[in-house]
Amino acid sequence: MFRRSTVAVTACAVLAATATACSSGFDKDKNGPEQDSGKNQSLRVLIATSGDAETKAVKSATAAWEKKSGNKVTVQLAKDMDQQLAQAFAGNRPPDAFYINSDQFANYAKGGSLYAYGDKIPDRDDFAPQLRRAFTYDGKLVCLPKDSSTLGLVVNTEKWKKAGLTEKDYPTTWDELEKTADRLTEGKTTGLVTTNEYQRLGVFMKQAGGWITDSRESKMTADSKQNAEGLGFAKKLLRSGSMKFAKQVDTGWAGEALGKGRAAMIIEGNWLDGAMKQDFPGVDYKVLPLPAGPAGKGTLAFSNCWGVAQESKHHEAAIDLIRHLTSKKQQLASSDAIGVMPSRESVMGTFAKEHPESEAWVEGNSYAQSPVTVPGFTKVLDQFNADLQSLRTGSPADILAALQRNGEQAIKKGD
Repeated sequence: MFRRSTVAVTACAVLAATATACSSGFDKDKNGPEQDSGKNQSLRVLIATSGDAETKAVKSATAAWEKKSGNKVTVQLAKDMDQQLAQAFAGNRPPDAFYINSDQFANYAKGGSLYAYGDKIPDRDDFAPQLRRAFTYDGKLVCLPKDSSTLGLVVNTEKWKKAGLTEKDYPTTWDELEKTADRLTEGKTTGLVTTNEYQRLGVFMKQAGGWITDSRESKMTADSKQNAEGLGFAKKLLRSGSMKFAKQVDTGWAGEALGKGRAAMIIEGNWLDGAMKQDFPGVDYKVLPLPAGPAGKGTLAFSNCWGVAQESKHHEAAIDLIRHLTSKKQQLASSDAIGVMPSRESVMGTFAKEHPESEAWVEGNSYAQSPVTVPGFTKVLDQFNADLQSLRTGSPADILAALQRNGEQAIKKGD
């Protein structure tokens, strides 16, 4: 469900910490339209919010920047981020700054829709390497990652105790996860609930030693014994009834299943924290590292970056706003409000101390796999997710063979 981040070419903008340091007037950006500068600029920002907490956090942060910079910001909430952003670009009226997730990033970067500003940020190396790689295209850091999220195993503590389980029973291997999920499945409660998409089920592929592409994303590696073993384990759980997809328990996502008591365990990311506080404040839960598979531990990493439209007339101001939004102070404030982890390495230790309940999600950063970011790969992954809906009765080998064929065609077109 939820997935669930400045600097014009003038020397003044590169050196200054704020957009207001440069003189007003117009500058011609060599890579875009004629640029406005100075105060009294009006920026539009488009975000895909996970709920009221995130909306309030972004609006509060932009309001602080308005006061500091003398510019104005209108924050718009997208109901369907991908669709609305595509329509905005097609209509030649893109927002100045916006969320863009790693799945869609390469498509927009290849199409020339994004202003590449990342390499001009003085402290860019403070952002986690794997996140910078996710938002790098053609050798350039295009945009700054706004936050970081990984997946963990989340257990409903009340149901855990009711089943006679203790901390010693926390599953650390596939075999233990299977036995625990079976033990917790009773009545209207399913032992393990997740969603039927590679962004969740992919953890089993990774834990088995496989993944969709090689590390350079230049070669498909989907059709492998490791990936088949990973999906085969997920299929085994589905067939036993100890694992179900969220829609099978009449919920929209795993967090809702946990909150409504229809799941004893779920696989979800740290955006869950803000959602549970908002929708199910009375439900206690514990976040654990995902159990290790045959190849060891494995989880997936997610992030959005703060994109700037190539056709925006406010590059300098938009970048300064993003530097404010991704500052150490603002990242920690967002983490407190939403639950996501900072994308800056320098404040991850502070986050971990202030949020010990997120220890498992923090741990996952050290071995997390980022999503595939190949241009034109969206349809391939959409089809993969559609095929995963029938994993319970389908053949993992056939599903992976189709992914391999479709992926090879997409990579070939992208060359």
